[in-house]
Amino acid sequence: MTPESAIHIISQAFMSAFWLAAPLLLLGFAVGIVVNLIQVATSLQDSAFSTFPRLAAFLTGVLLMMPWMLKKLTAYTIDVFSSISTYAR
Repeated sequence: MTPESAIHIISQAFMSAFWLAAPLLLLGFAVGIVVNLIQVATSLQDSAFSTFPRLAAFLTGVLLMMPWMLKKLTAYTIDVFSSISTYAR
């Protein structure tokens, strides 16, 4: 295995992890901004009020995006396993 092929595998893994995590992180960011704006507007400083909507949004996001995430992860795994013979040289 050459250093270039190892770098290629690692960069593919990082990009796959980025694309799998990015939608959920953006969803959490958007919900956090909305909840914080509501807290500022109502002067409500309860920590449970900010936690539960984010958890619900993440759960909903994971359930809705799970088929897409599994397709991405499966495609990456198939790509790595199909090119393992070139990496083994």
